Amino acid sequence: MLLLGFSLNLSNPTFAQDDLLKMLEGEVVREKEVEFVSATFKTTRIIHGQSVEVIAPGNLNFLIQHRFGKINDGFQEFFGLDQATIRLGFEYGIVKNLNIGIGRSSFQKTYDGYLKYKMLQQSSGKQNFPMSVVLYTGMAMQGTKWVEPDRVNYTSSRMLYSFQVLLARKFSNALSIQLMPSMIHRNLVETVEDQNDVFAIGAGGRLKISNRISFNAEYYYQLPGSNADKTYNSVAIGFDIETGGHIFQLHVTNSKGMIEPYFISQTAGDISNGDLYFGFNINRVFTLRKQKQ
Repeated sequence: MLLLGFSLNLSNPTFAQDDLLKMLEGEVVREKEVEFVSATFKTTRIIHGQSVEVIAPGNLNFLIQHRFGKINDGFQEFFGLDQATIRLGFEYGIVKNLNIGIGRSSFQKTYDGYLKYKMLQQSSGKQNFPMSVVLYTGMAMQGTKWVEPDRVNYTSSRMLYSFQVLLARKFSNALSIQLMPSMIHRNLVETVEDQNDVFAIGAGGRLKISNRISFNAEYYYQLPGSNADKTYNSVAIGFDIETGGHIFQLHVTNSKGMIEPYFISQTAGDISNGDLYFGFNINRVFTLRKQKQ
C-alpha cells in the first residue's frame, strides 16, 4: 500500500504544484487588496469643527446646531436655557470625496458656505497610508446692521474666510485622533492692534463607548500674536448618540459661535469664570440621488 501511494504521488506531481500555486496566488491577491478605513468619526463634525468624514455623492445632510446661553447666568435665565443661538446647515456630496455646504447662523446673522475635499484616505494592505487628509475652505458674511450706517460701508468688510488641513488617524475601532492646522482671515477688524489673520492648531478625538455612543473632545489653540490676548481658546467636550435615523451630539463648550471664524478666533467664554454653554447638533442624512452600481 505504501508503494502504491508513493507511485500515485509520483505519477501526479502537478496536484501538489497546483495547490501550492493557488496558495501563492491567494497571497498575491491579498497583498494587492486595499482596505480603506471608514467611520473615523460618526459625522462631519467632531463638535464645532469639521471632521475628515464627507457626505457620500447624492446624499444631503441636514444639520441643526444649537447653543443655549451661559450656564453661569443662573436661575434667572434658567442656567442659559432661556437663550438660544442656532445654525441651520445643509451639506451635499457632489462627487466622491467632494462636499459643498451652506448655512445660516443667528449669531451675527451670518451666512456661510464651504468646500471640503478628502484628498487621501487612511488605508492598509498594498496601499498603506497612515491617515486621512482633508482640505477645507469656508467663507462667511455677517448680516448685522452697520454700526455707523451714515458712513461709507463696504460689503467686503463683512467677509470672513477659513482655511484648514484636517489630519486624522483611526488607531482602533474605539479611538480616533485629528489635528487641524487652521487660518482665519477677517477683512475688517475692530482696532488697528487686531490681526486680520489668526492662526491656530486644533486637536480633537473620539472614544467609542458602545456601538451607538462615543465621547468626543475638541480644542483650538490660537498661536501667539494672533488674537489670544483678547479672546480664549475654544474647548468643547460631549457625546455622540446614534439613534439609527439621526445622530445627536450633546456637548458643553466655552464658544457661542458655530463656524470657524467665530469659535477659533472669537471665543469670549472664560472657563475659569464658568462661562460655559450647553448645546447640541442634530444630523439627518437624506438620499437625493442613488449611485449607479
